[in-house]
Amino acid sequence: MRPRAPHPVELSAALAAAGVQGAPSAQAGLPTVTGITLDSRSVLPGDVYAALPGATRHGAEFAVQAVRAGALAILTDESGARIVADAAREGADDLRMPPVVVVPDPRHAVGPLAREIFSGGRDDRADAPPALFGITGTNGKTTSTYFLNALLEALGRSTGLIGTIEIRAGADAIPSALTTPESPQVHSLLALMRERGLDAASMEVSSHALEFGRVDGVRFDVAGFTNLTQDHLDLHGTMEDYFAVKATLFTGERCRRAVVLVDDVWGRRLADAADVPVLRLRTDPGEDGGGPAADWTVTGVGPSGLGHAFVLAGRSGEHLRVRTGLPGMFNISNAALATVMVLASGVPVEDVQRALDAHDPFTTEVPGRMQLIGENPAAIVDFAHNPDALERTLASVRRPGGRVISVFGATGQRDESKRPIMGAVGARLSDILIVTDDDPHDEDDAVIRAAVRAGAEAAVREEGIDCEVLEVFPRADAIDRAVALATPSDTVIIAGRGHEVWQEVKGVNLSLDDRVELRSALTRHGFSVLSTSGIES
Repeated sequence: MRPRAPHPVELSAALAAAGVQGAPSAQAGLPTVTGITLDSRSVLPGDVYAALPGATRHGAEFAVQAVRAGALAILTDESGARIVADAAREGADDLRMPPVVVVPDPRHAVGPLAREIFSGGRDDRADAPPALFGITGTNGKTTSTYFLNALLEALGRSTGLIGTIEIRAGADAIPSALTTPESPQVHSLLALMRERGLDAASMEVSSHALEFGRVDGVRFDVAGFTNLTQDHLDLHGTMEDYFAVKATLFTGERCRRAVVLVDDVWGRRLADAADVPVLRLRTDPGEDGGGPAADWTVTGVGPSGLGHAFVLAGRSGEHLRVRTGLPGMFNISNAALATVMVLASGVPVEDVQRALDAHDPFTTEVPGRMQLIGENPAAIVDFAHNPDALERTLASVRRPGGRVISVFGATGQRDESKRPIMGAVGARLSDILIVTDDDPHDEDDAVIRAAVRAGAEAAVREEGIDCEVLEVFPRADAIDRAVALATPSDTVIIAGRGHEVWQEVKGVNLSLDDRVELRSALTRHGFSVLSTSGIES
């Protein structure tokens, strides 16, 4: 998804504007370019090919393919430059290699350079980018961005969306491969949105995106923070390091203002540490009804259909009546965050209230996020894949007089410490827990299941919990078993994979969609299913 009419820019000028210092010998005779990419397979004529070091291969190994596809320059590091030189000598005698720009840290040079290239070197307000909203946090990013997008549309804005499930530039939507795309894609998408005249864009900003420079060169008008709970420690090591990475979004370099949920200690720390104007949002009153001081507070929570209605009360006496049709108290937080972020962007309270009343934007379906597949039994697919998200999800789905039957596993080659914790959470909040496979990747699936099951069985034994723990695999069989055990008054919750349609096992992607399997199982066992709408992958 690139602009149809890119504006050529001199690479030397783009490098200078981006503050990228290349090797002096590479600066002479640099071409005029129209794009930049990290993927040799997506090179278009006129591109810069950014050849970065990877976990197992160096991007420079694919430089010849990039040049044959039309790359006019290569951006890389010293080791990449040597690989390119060797390739030119050994296997590409018929190919004239383009200039190579050598920089010490090409990964963090790509974002600012992509910004300059895809803006065509222009910064006039007639071609201004859409208002940018970025949301980070462990849980709630996807639903909050969908809510934000829906509210902006209700306000009459033409919108774009970049996130875990899909990328939208107006009416066009494509499935997404990463929560946050690589920086050249981000900047090309923003250029496409600018070209199409879109008013606003909402983006999920993962910790991986911040760590690996995927939003370098992007400055959000409003950044939002949901929460911080245990996840991704295989990358960050400790919660303190995880927090530090998230906090980099809330600096003047990356955003103009921020909205921070202060229900947990991490949010309160972040709000205090941010060096941009912050609106504090509190959605949990705390045990004593007091809670931390906030600019906006959720009050008056009550049931509304499957979801909730509530009031957002401002420090200066403003009030907004809000509802969400999605189940789960956490969706109150997601809806409140989206609302306050729009307020922070300068939209008047009365305009937001009119949009909420007229369009009910927070009842929008979010694929794989508390997605209701059937009603009797309540059959739900959710993305909860860490202890906190799983606890919030399971705690929100119990119906009076019914049991909770949960199905989940844990991902291979990720934070191993959360596996028994998730098992214990599942046992505490389920009547029947079925342990199964998630994405084993290259790890032994039986070892992963054993760790989750051990945590569940330890909780049952040590805490006297009345929960039946089963182990069923493959995952489709586990889903079928859950439905076979259910009665119309029960809730079947399939957690961990949400919208995903492939299961990776030993490097092979196997077709697997929890929503499809759950619908099939419900039909097979004589239960009805709800109709589907919208993108599901």
